Amino acid sequence: MRAHRWLFVLAFTLALAGGGRDAADRWILATPLPSMLTATGAEVLDRSGRTLRIYTVADGRWRLEPGRVDATFTDMLIAYEDRRYRSHSGVDLCAFARAAVQAVRSGGIVSGGSTLTMQVARLMEDGSTGQWAGKLRQVRLALALERRLTKDQILQIYLTRAPYGGNIEGIRAATLAWFGKEPARLTPAEAALLVALPQSPEARRPDRHRAAARAARDRVLDRMARQGVLSAETASAAKLDPVPTARRAFPALAPHLADRTIAGAPGALRHNLTIDASLQAQLEALAARAMRGLPGAVSVAIVLADHRSGDILASVGSAGYDTGARQGFVDMTQALRSPGSTLKPVIYAMAFDRGLAHPQTLIDDAPVRFGDYAPQNFDGHFRGEVTVTDALRQSLNIPVVRLMDEIGPAHLMDVMRRAGMNAKLPGDHAGLAIALGGVGVTLTDMVQLYAALPRGGEVIPLRWLQGGDAPVPTRILSASAAWQVGDILSGLAPPPNAPSRALAYKTGTSYGHRDAWALGYDGAHVAGVWIGRPDGTPVPGAFGGDLAAPILFEAFQRLKPQPDPLPAPPPETLIVSTAELPQPLRRFTGRNAVFAKDRGAPELIFPPDGARLASAAPGLPVKVRGGTPPYTWMANGQPLLTGVRVPQASITGLSAGFSQISVIDALGRSARVNIRLD
Repeated sequence: MRAHRWLFVLAFTLALAGGGRDAADRWILATPLPSMLTATGAEVLDRSGRTLRIYTVADGRWRLEPGRVDATFTDMLIAYEDRRYRSHSGVDLCAFARAAVQAVRSGGIVSGGSTLTMQVARLMEDGSTGQWAGKLRQVRLALALERRLTKDQILQIYLTRAPYGGNIEGIRAATLAWFGKEPARLTPAEAALLVALPQSPEARRPDRHRAAARAARDRVLDRMARQGVLSAETASAAKLDPVPTARRAFPALAPHLADRTIAGAPGALRHNLTIDASLQAQLEALAARAMRGLPGAVSVAIVLADHRSGDILASVGSAGYDTGARQGFVDMTQALRSPGSTLKPVIYAMAFDRGLAHPQTLIDDAPVRFGDYAPQNFDGHFRGEVTVTDALRQSLNIPVVRLMDEIGPAHLMDVMRRAGMNAKLPGDHAGLAIALGGVGVTLTDMVQLYAALPRGGEVIPLRWLQGGDAPVPTRILSASAAWQVGDILSGLAPPPNAPSRALAYKTGTSYGHRDAWALGYDGAHVAGVWIGRPDGTPVPGAFGGDLAAPILFEAFQRLKPQPDPLPAPPPETLIVSTAELPQPLRRFTGRNAVFAKDRGAPELIFPPDGARLASAAPGLPVKVRGGTPPYTWMANGQPLLTGVRVPQASITGLSAGFSQISVIDALGRSARVNIRLD
């Protein structure tokens, strides 16, 4: 019965060829054509055109534009499937006649008569091949396609739609899935397998039916040798190559950034990013490794950019793109979090610009109160009078809040806004706590803010999409202030085994250990690392210096063995000691300091400054004049007596050697002396 159907199709085709040309032409031209457009998945590419991530089409199939295909494969495909492809008009009458005669002699189908054009017709209509009505429909559509399209266009449809097992369609999806490579360069063994697969894609899937796949591949190689497409030696050698045993994962780098890109332009099929695929892969691996030993709900995010161009080179939104306990689908580069101490460098730079301080200015680290707000250092200790450089390197809270009070929190918010940050204030009110992280920022925005420091105080928007106009810089700090802050930060001790003075960097830990940060830069690049729980719950014991800083330094090491040198100081930068500073800059006093003594600032009258005293056992007598009780007495930054309402007291616990004695009154005013105990 099947042989008779072949004869019917053959007879009908011969009738078309032998007579009734005009009627046949009208019949062919009237053929309703399916859509010529083939839906393909969107692709996200890196700065060099390498694939970062690809997406399936709407029905879940992996189907991509073929791109450049190895010529050996197309030669083998045509030789195996349709030797007269370049010369026939859609139907190969010789192949049909041969198939019909073989069918009559054997009582069943021995070889197919379908041309590549007919196979394309079947793929376009998703029709069957076994029924004579379906075969006739394919003949008509094939003839119509040959009149509308070129041979290369028809072949392109085949290369896009041919099935290769499971939900894989098209040559490029097939080479990525089975060989992990692009179709531009294929071995003879790989090409032969890809020629054989579409004939029976499920029965020959190499991951499920390896023997069948190998046998089909070898039959293709044998025929290619007989037809002279391959030499006998090449075909024999190709048979020794292994057949893949599993599907490879499709590229899925920078998944969060890729998703954001697709959402921004859902109709586009190609998206070119500024990301460097190699660096992205290394930092994703670094992020995954960094999570070992940390609680399961903790996540990490990394952003690294070229601060000269504003190009984001890597963006890691989580340690793993999954729905596990770490909530890996949440892009933590875009989440609003408290920055902890990482805004302090900007505040100091603003103070330098306003003439309030210099890196060698002395500033009080002593108890102070601003209305109801009494900031404390992270460790609860006080250092007394320190230089601004030491205050920033030690990340002391009280000195920076003093400066923030002088500058005004609204001015810091204005700098952040001009830097392009979308910072969010709790209650929409900027208070002094903003200096210690009382504001919501994203990691990407913080990296953009820090990029202004090596750029001499000019900020440019970070970008991840290629193309467009060059970004326009906005000045937020002076060049000298930006350099001075960078010079201070480059002097921070690096993590163990990391090079010193290689990066200017700052760490931060938010209130309650909810966020651990590290941000830094060299002469060419800027990066930021965040660690915490996406739901905002605390991570006990998490510190930016312990967790985030080592990752920051490792990220820079993935760029190159040696960081780029930090910028040189601008000519106008004042580099002097404290004693060489102009008198108003030697000590930070604040706008109310002139009037403080008129209101009776405390004066420590015993012991005198520079005194050398005998052992303090059983206690050292101390006496203050003026000020407003109650008093707090401190030694070497440690509070010893609090709530003292009389001017005399006795302090104990002092050891031999040099000590600094301080007294602070109820208004935060202080006095101090340095003594030596024998």
